[in-house]
Amino acid sequence: MQRRTLLQSAALVAAGTLIALPAMAQSAWPTGKTISYVVPFAAGGTTDTLGRLIGQQLGTALGTTVVVENKGGAAGSIGSEAAARSAPDGYTLLGGTVSSHAINISLYPKLGYDPIKSFSPVTLIGTNPVVLVVSANSPYKTLKDILAAAKGKQGGLSSASAGTGSSQHLAVELLAYKSGVKFTHIPYKGSGPAIQDVISGQVDMMFDTTVVAAPHIQSGKLRAIAVTSSKRLASMPDVPTVAESGVAELKDFEVQSWQAIFVPTGTPTPVVSRLHDEIRKILAQPDMQTRLKGFGMEPADMNVSQIATFQKAEVDKWAQVIKAANIKVD
Repeated sequence: MQRRTLLQSAALVAAGTLIALPAMAQSAWPTGKTISYVVPFAAGGTTDTLGRLIGQQLGTALGTTVVVENKGGAAGSIGSEAAARSAPDGYTLLGGTVSSHAINISLYPKLGYDPIKSFSPVTLIGTNPVVLVVSANSPYKTLKDILAAAKGKQGGLSSASAGTGSSQHLAVELLAYKSGVKFTHIPYKGSGPAIQDVISGQVDMMFDTTVVAAPHIQSGKLRAIAVTSSKRLASMPDVPTVAESGVAELKDFEVQSWQAIFVPTGTPTPVVSRLHDEIRKILAQPDMQTRLKGFGMEPADMNVSQIATFQKAEVDKWAQVIKAANIKVD
C-alpha cells in the first residue's frame, strides 16, 4: 500500500513537471537566441536607420543579439510577407511603415499578407512628414519652379521613390492629381539608392522622409523645396509647406509617413508586452528623443490598442486617397 502511494505521488510530480515545462519555456523568453529585426527596405532608408538605432539597445536590454535583416522590394511587401510567415515566437520583429501596413493593401490585389490580420502591433515609433528635395545643383528653387518645368517637359520631371506604393510615390501622385501636372515616377528598392540618384542629378526630384533627407540637406548635397506637413518643421524652419506654395489646388496638401514595429500574429501576449515596454524605454531616452526630433520625426506614445486603432484609420484614409487619385501599380 505504501509502495502504491509512493508511485502515485511520483506520477503526480512527474505530470506536474511536464505541465510546467511549457510555461517555464515560455517565461524564459528570450533564451539568448538571436532576434531578427526585418527591415522590408534597402539599407540606408528611414526604417533601416531606426531599426539599427533601436535594435542595438534592445539587444542589450533583453540580453541577446538583435540582427537587422534587409529584405527590400515592392514597397515593403516582400519583407513584410516573409515576416508574416515567420514563427510567432518573439524572435522576429518587423519594421513596418505607412507603406507596408496602410497603403499596400489598396494597391496590390494579391498582397501576400494582411497588414492588420497578419501582425500584432508592438510600438509606434513616430510620425514624420516627407520633404520634397532636388539636387543642390538643380535649377529649381521653389515648388512653382518645379510645376512650371514639369508642364513644359514631355512626361514631366522624374521623381524617385523607395518603391511603387511607398509614401514617397503617393506624395508625388497626390501632387500630380491635385495640381494637374504630370510627373514620371521612378521606383527603387529603398530610399538609400533613390536619394543618391537625386543627389547626382540622374533624377530630377524626390519626396522623402526627413530622417533620410535631413543629413543630405544639412551637408549641402540636397536642396529642400517644401515639407508635406500642415505646419513648418522646427528642424527646418526656413522650408515652406506645400500648402504655402501659393498654388490654390495645394492648400490642403498633407502627407505623413510613420514608422512602427510589428510581430507576427500569435506571438504570446507577455512577449509583445515585454517588447513594447523595452522599446518604449529606449524611445523615451532624452538622446533618442533628440535624434528623432532632429530627423523631423514626431515621437509617438501609444499603447498597443491605440496603435491598432491608428493603423486601421490609416488603412481607410489611404484607400480613399488611392481611389480618388486613381493610383495604379505599374
